[in-house]
Amino acid sequence: MSDDSRPKSEFLARLVERGFVHQCSDLEGLDEQARKGGLAAYIGFDCTAPSLHVGSLLPIMLLCWLQRTGGRPLPLMGGGTTRVGDPSGKDESRKLLTVAAINANKASIKSVFETFLAFGPGAADALLLDNAEWLMGLNYIDFLREVGRHFSVNRMLAMDSVKLRLERQHELSFIEFNYMCLQAYDFVEVNRRYGAILQMGGSDQWGNIVAGLDLGRRMGTPQLYALTSPLLTTASGAKMGKTAAGAVWLNADQLSPYDYWQYWRNTEDADVARFLKLFTFLPLDEIARLAALAGAEINEAKKALATEATALVHGRAAAEQAAATARATFEDGALALSLPRVAVGAEDVTNGLGVLSAFVKAGLVASTSEARRQVRSGGLRVNDLAVTDDRALIGEKDFDNNGVVKLSLGKKKHVLLALS
Repeated sequence: MSDDSRPKSEFLARLVERGFVHQCSDLEGLDEQARKGGLAAYIGFDCTAPSLHVGSLLPIMLLCWLQRTGGRPLPLMGGGTTRVGDPSGKDESRKLLTVAAINANKASIKSVFETFLAFGPGAADALLLDNAEWLMGLNYIDFLREVGRHFSVNRMLAMDSVKLRLERQHELSFIEFNYMCLQAYDFVEVNRRYGAILQMGGSDQWGNIVAGLDLGRRMGTPQLYALTSPLLTTASGAKMGKTAAGAVWLNADQLSPYDYWQYWRNTEDADVARFLKLFTFLPLDEIARLAALAGAEINEAKKALATEATALVHGRAAAEQAAATARATFEDGALALSLPRVAVGAEDVTNGLGVLSAFVKAGLVASTSEARRQVRSGGLRVNDLAVTDDRALIGEKDFDNNGVVKLSLGKKKHVLLALS
């Protein structure tokens, strides 16, 4: 990018140089608004689970950079839209959650934003919003007259979230068909109530965001802007946020800081520089130094990525503890007592706990059949000894003086089975 085309505002300059920008409705216009200062922007997060996962991390980082450059981040909880379900990227309808489940999820997710953003009454302080505030009180007929009349069914049918579902002959419920109307209306309300002129999100949300921009124009709001980040895949083509063991959750009660650290430590070589730019606040010159490491030294860059990324979510102390645990386990060969633990009752091991069941209980495998396959391939170890008999039992004699047994899947996944 030439100096003439490079954004002049600090906010967009940071996003562009670190690889955050995929699409923008009007980059020059948004750049000018950002240069004026006080830019307010929001991103919506539906409450479909008790925790967000790594797939939500890129949008959160967008809000972080907005606040770091003087803007006001407005994370928006989908207390209302979660009751409908976003059809984007789905071949089947989402399961409708109860109101109690949605509220519980909201409460659990809130803590994640508090680790990334500074909340308060100031002009650049974050404010946590919930679209239930305006969606739950809508009168259906009034909404159709005031908002629904601005939507063309022809354009709605052409939206990827609708078109792909219909092309594959998968059912699209009427309630899901309304989702884009509600999300678009969010943009209008967040602008009216909080002055936000920018909505950001992943590139799969482009159609929904632009629909809000268009609705705002039709309903007389000031100029609104849309910006999306790329949907990330790893160098091997895998989707970010998913592993063989399941989602990579941001809440510690869903995934331990140690396991979160390990997720980033296992980043593919080709992704290290890109992920350092996106998921840490390290200066670009330091990232360039780390990215230049080759051979075995690239592992130092991966450890830096793991520690910085974990510190953002779980705090510096937890990140450094995870790094120390990994070092003790993998480099020093010691039993790190800070490895993730799973409690087991003494009565469960009195007569011997089946080794396959133990690995399932520890969450290292999904089923006993998977554990049996791992035994055949030599992938399971108990106290660093390979499991060769799938009928073996773990008894009291296998627990050390600290009351733990070390279970290992491969070389990188370890859990302590602890007597309770």
